[in-house]
Amino acid sequence: MSPLLTSAYSPDTFRQQGHALIDLLADFLADAQAGNQPPLHYREPDDELAFWQRDFEQPTNPDPAAVWKNLLTHSIQLHNPRFMGHQVSAPLPLSALTSALTSLLNNGQAVYEMGMAGNALERLLTRWLAGRLGLGPEAGGLMTSGGTLANLTALLTARALKAPTDVWADGSTDRLAIMVSEEAHYYVDRAARIMGLGSAGIIKIPTNDRFQMQTALLGPYLKQAQADGLTVFAVIGSACSTSTGSYDALTAIADFCEQHNLWFHADGAHGAVAALSDTYRPLVRGIDRADSVVVDFHKMMMMPALVTAVLYRRDADAFRTFQQKAQYLWADASSPDWFNSGKRAFECTKLMMSAKVYTALKTYGEALFTEYVEAQYGLARQFAEHIAGQTDFEIAVQPESNIVCFRYIGATVSPDRINELNSAIRQAMLTDGQFYIVQTSLRGHTWLRVSIMNPLTTLDHLKQLLDAVRQLGIGLIRQYGM
Repeated sequence: MSPLLTSAYSPDTFRQQGHALIDLLADFLADAQAGNQPPLHYREPDDELAFWQRDFEQPTNPDPAAVWKNLLTHSIQLHNPRFMGHQVSAPLPLSALTSALTSLLNNGQAVYEMGMAGNALERLLTRWLAGRLGLGPEAGGLMTSGGTLANLTALLTARALKAPTDVWADGSTDRLAIMVSEEAHYYVDRAARIMGLGSAGIIKIPTNDRFQMQTALLGPYLKQAQADGLTVFAVIGSACSTSTGSYDALTAIADFCEQHNLWFHADGAHGAVAALSDTYRPLVRGIDRADSVVVDFHKMMMMPALVTAVLYRRDADAFRTFQQKAQYLWADASSPDWFNSGKRAFECTKLMMSAKVYTALKTYGEALFTEYVEAQYGLARQFAEHIAGQTDFEIAVQPESNIVCFRYIGATVSPDRINELNSAIRQAMLTDGQFYIVQTSLRGHTWLRVSIMNPLTTLDHLKQLLDAVRQLGIGLIRQYGM
């Protein structure tokens, strides 16, 4: 082996670089948790690209520390308590360490001998989580890379079992459709379009004043779809929706699906883990009757992205999704063996993602996830209560999860400029960098939106956020005469 390859694969070099990286990351973690730096040093896209282009053109350096430091300073700090933006966890440090282990192993899971531990842990963990959701003794599932792929996988299973013809083998001969809340995550829409359903095949059910599906409209919408020549094969319930964190009435959806022989899929990517809390379990009442459920571990279970579970009330259903011959992988492609995950998952080479979840459970126990859910959901309610006491703010809806939508209305702002004002506040906060929040549009109105994902975020941080929004709002009103 060449000297360069020998050095690159040297255990001693690995040990030296590993110690340096852990020290660097530990310092970064302490600094981020203390909030010593803004959660985001925002740069315009062209400026960011130019920085890395210049760096790329520099000579190579056998010490990777400079690259690591640049990556840290040019990335958003999810562990900063003032990060309140997207639904992405501040990963458990332990899970990051386990990620290093699984990256070095690089064991895929399509076939058993390439991923013995990974396949076994995936089997164990999906059954554990299905049990906590109450899906029953026949339940099970698989893990996959993110909510889009997970929802696509579940809907492909629904199509295989509920469509009039075998689309997988014979192609599509029917105009198929699903019904979903108008507030559902865009990845549900994306998954449906990938399946070829088109715009007409995505039937969006209007929501009530709490942004929950109006389940009473399912019947009329189904009749209209049938009159239009569409074959509805599934209904998707949100647990919870992305924009507002509102939970659909899952029991009502389950009743409707049973009555009409439709597949009931629960998109619990964000909020299904409420089932782990005695306090918040009523939010997901009815999820135990779903035919399939999606849960993101990288949202409310503190794992690094991407780790998503696709759970089935009848584990055997998973084998109907992908049925292909691959003689070099499996001796019997039709055999429903759980230990060759490539038969049930979209991926062939799949990360050993189960190891991160298993390590956390074995180290801290299930109570870690329960306490996290209860803390984040409880803090959202405290924040909403605080906002209610501010005359210059309003909230869109009382939060059910850890997502809160609010906006600054001031005392003198013209009603027709409130959207413009809040968009300007969000942009100013992005470039200022002291807090990281996002915005959303609800029925034509712009709202500021926080997802309280970091367990180190406190009510004091959220009060400071409101003060910062207020000061920016006052300044913008003076500057632009709003």
